[in-house]
Amino acid sequence: MSARSFSPTDGGAIAMYDVAAGLIRAGHRVTVLALNTPKHHQPDDALAHLGPNLRLVTVDVDTRLSPTKALRNLLASKLPYNVERFVSEEAAEQLAEILRTQEVDIVQLEGTFVAWYESVVRRVAPDVPVVVRAHNVEYTIWQMLARRERNPLKRLYLRHLAGRMQQFEQYYLPRFDAVAAITEPDQQRLRDLGCQEPVVFVPAGVHLERFQLDSSIQPKPHTLFMIGTLNWLPNQEGLDWFLTEIWPQVHAQYPKLELHLAGKEMPARFRELQLPNVVVHGFVESAQQFMQQYEVMLVPLLSGGGMRIKIIEGMALGKCILSTTLGAEGIHVHNEHDIVLRDTPAAWVEAIGRYYHGQLPADLIGHEAAHTIVRLYDNRRVVERFLDLYSVVQQRRVETA
Repeated sequence: MSARSFSPTDGGAIAMYDVAAGLIRAGHRVTVLALNTPKHHQPDDALAHLGPNLRLVTVDVDTRLSPTKALRNLLASKLPYNVERFVSEEAAEQLAEILRTQEVDIVQLEGTFVAWYESVVRRVAPDVPVVVRAHNVEYTIWQMLARRERNPLKRLYLRHLAGRMQQFEQYYLPRFDAVAAITEPDQQRLRDLGCQEPVVFVPAGVHLERFQLDSSIQPKPHTLFMIGTLNWLPNQEGLDWFLTEIWPQVHAQYPKLELHLAGKEMPARFRELQLPNVVVHGFVESAQQFMQQYEVMLVPLLSGGGMRIKIIEGMALGKCILSTTLGAEGIHVHNEHDIVLRDTPAAWVEAIGRYYHGQLPADLIGHEAAHTIVRLYDNRRVVERFLDLYSVVQQRRVETA
């Protein structure tokens, strides 16, 4: 499979792929044990283009939501349902087999949902250091969603899930030899959870070769766009907020503006939207091409954590981005220099109006955004920071042996 034929399509998958690819380019050997879920299902040769120094082992795991399993989990399991969906005895056996048969310098687990597998590494290869990259501090996301939920029963369930996630993260994350936080605010949250040093900040990066502008694509004037994975509740919440609280005012005042929506796994209420000047594209094969076709990128996020990979991708393409402060959390940007930050519906309408009338220097903001990405988020620098972390962890193991 060629590099062009494989393209991860959401933030977490992109972040994991870019680190694995970066380690290979830096001359290291990498084995990827992938839980092959329905959401991200890939063939066994999906990473073959990265060369012989990368080995991909896949295990099919059905993580689809099931009301029956969720109820059984609520009544009988010690693990949060969001974690239990990723627990697989077959994956645990494959991990153990890799540890028994290969020379492994370090194990890195990607995200809270697979932190449970730390116990497998400790049992089979107790001398191998284990690092976790925390894409989010998960329990805080569910707390935010619960606070905004109006349905009393759903709010109660979200609070319960947030509590169980907090207990899980407080138990498992401090067990690792090191923790890599994807944002600086999450770095502090992880320390507050009791994680032992080193707890380091390693942002997501951008493989800049993937983000070369296509000179044949000229953005359509007077256009706004949003793109993201829409089976993620914070993205749904943000889009609902924008369509309800902001877009009616924007359309009434600036009727020539168009809104373009893209993303995979859209709920029916978004796929079937029938609003004037709103174009629903659904899943698009190339996020880069889609982003280049329109002018201003919107990120109306009200809940969540971690880093919005789509923001740094949009910045890499020189897009002017209008986001909530939370949406841009953890990204080193400055309001009206390389991004536009607004938090109330009235402020969003005002900023969009300035763009419409040519009073917002969108091209200049986009140019500065691209410069910020080259300066701070080149994936090669991210990989270097991981290698530095691995060296620290391995040296500590040697000193305490």
